[in-house]
Amino acid sequence: MSGKICDISNEVKDELRKFRFRKDNINSALILKVDRDKQLVCVDELIEEITMEELQEQLPGHQPRYIVYSYKMVHDDNRVSYPMCFIFYTPRDSQMELQMMYAGTKRALQKEADLTKVYEIRELDELTEDWLKENLTRV
Repeated sequence: MSGKICDISNEVKDELRKFRFRKDNINSALILKVDRDKQLVCVDELIEEITMEELQEQLPGHQPRYIVYSYKMVHDDNRVSYPMCFIFYTPRDSQMELQMMYAGTKRALQKEADLTKVYEIRELDELTEDWLKENLTRV
């Protein structure tokens, strides 16, 4: 599927870099969106101390978003890790042109973020802590 690839703003590149090297031990989300007119990926918002359920409430119901999420994960043996993942949210009922812009830009943004844990969701209801834990523990 070919789609228009949008540019990634310098602000997004800076925020991704800062987000990746943070030392906080809290759940945080960097939400990115496409500015359709400028064909540019830009920062929607950065939210500190946010649960998956709160994140679900923050996202628009009918517009795609990219989410970089840092998650405090307590393992079965009580070790704590802070995996960072890239979530591509594209609602089924969003405009086809917008879906194509997001899909066409996803790989470039994923490469810029340099994250290997990459997930896609189509429905906000899927975005739960259980869903995240299940995906993060898959080998």
